Amino acid sequence: MSTHAATAPSAHVSVDRPNMTQVGTIVWLSSELMFFAGMFAIYFTHRSVSDPAEWAAATDLLNMPLVVINTTILILSSFTCQFGVIAAQRHQARRTGSLLNVRGWGLQEWFTLTFIMGAVFIGGQITEYAELVEHGLMISNSSFGTVFYLTTGFHGIHVVGGLIAFLFVLGSSFVAGRFGHREEVRAHVVSYYWHFVDVIWVALFFVIYFLK
Repeated sequence: MSTHAATAPSAHVSVDRPNMTQVGTIVWLSSELMFFAGMFAIYFTHRSVSDPAEWAAATDLLNMPLVVINTTILILSSFTCQFGVIAAQRHQARRTGSLLNVRGWGLQEWFTLTFIMGAVFIGGQITEYAELVEHGLMISNSSFGTVFYLTTGFHGIHVVGGLIAFLFVLGSSFVAGRFGHREEVRAHVVSYYWHFVDVIWVALFFVIYFLK
């Protein structure tokens, strides 16, 4: 009696590996989180050893209405950035139809709006610095001034870095012959960074302008 061995076809196993660029960005942002944790530690250390009356006099100079508007703009820019990522996921580089048809916007329109909002935030921060300097609050003449300009200044530098990244993604989307996976990954990476910058600012805003 002859038997025939049944051979099962080898199944093709697909492994869904994470994109290393995105993983590397997350690891790098983790190190940036440690940097800002150090900034917060510096702030609270100065707060604990400073003269309460001097600290209160310095915090009274802060322009809360301006900062609230500036903060709102930065928070909203996270939403516009994410809308750009959603457009990138469907590989839509530019709008379909009229500019007024927001639902038809692509990555270029959403990221351009996000860039403008980030630039407005930086403009508001520069305006705030000018007002504080006019009132005599310098980085060298008070404990609060030192930690205020250090923490918010380093954050502002990070925002500028994000604006440069937006320009890079926008430029590559214009020159790319076909908007594909590579451009989508770039949009994701920049969005990770921008959301990180926004979250850090919300924490700074709460500590500096509310806890004081």
